[in-house]
Amino acid sequence: MTVKPAVLITGASTGIGAVYADRFAKRGHDLVLVARDKARMDSLAARLREETGVSVDVLQADLTDAGDLARIESRVRDDASIGILVNNAGMSGTGTFLEQAPDAVSQVINLNITALARLTSAITPRLVQAGTGSIINVASVVGLAPELQMTVYGATKAFVLFLSQGLNIELGAKGLYVQAVLPAATRTEIWERSGKRIEDLPAVMEVDDLVDAALVGFDRRETVTIPPLPDEDQWKALEAARLAMLPNFRQVLPAARYRNGV
Repeated sequence: MTVKPAVLITGASTGIGAVYADRFAKRGHDLVLVARDKARMDSLAARLREETGVSVDVLQADLTDAGDLARIESRVRDDASIGILVNNAGMSGTGTFLEQAPDAVSQVINLNITALARLTSAITPRLVQAGTGSIINVASVVGLAPELQMTVYGATKAFVLFLSQGLNIELGAKGLYVQAVLPAATRTEIWERSGKRIEDLPAVMEVDDLVDAALVGFDRRETVTIPPLPDEDQWKALEAARLAMLPNFRQVLPAARYRNGV
């Protein structure tokens, strides 16, 4: 019988992470849950053990704390049973860029970029050596839309998208599969924590619908999954336009419009 890989999920106490835990447990995967709220994770773990019979390990950690992050890095680096990493933990700063203090900006970057990149870096060599393994990175459509004026948060999610695409190009042939999931507004606690009223948003997706759609993309081995996008051809057109530019970046001289002052 094939042994299914264990799944480590960050930000697993509630919202998207908790639903990923539920869905992977129901698929028969053992779990490692990581978040700050141990009480919520313990409650979720108890339910999933009872309902599915899988093993669930709970690790309390603040991924913006260097010591806590190092502990989780060690776990994904050394635990050969973990074959799927779900980088879900994230946060959005309050207010506009001018209203965000430097420490607040750093905190968003530390969680959304640094922790995600370090955990990915810690697990990737082992997965590549095994010739198999998956990483799910929860990004956001905000990373494609500076017009939404969530500047720091959007920039971190643009990083997550680029990292995911780059890893698939660099290491996909070696057995590593990386999926970037781009939600739009989803009914999670991130809104309350960032001082925004979810009631003011024009459209909000339920978490269960978001994760179920993302897992369809996961099963199809999509590099980028955008559950709220009705027309997939729009994404394909954007990618085609980007790829069409690549040969034009290789130039000895600046473009004529810059040389001629036109």
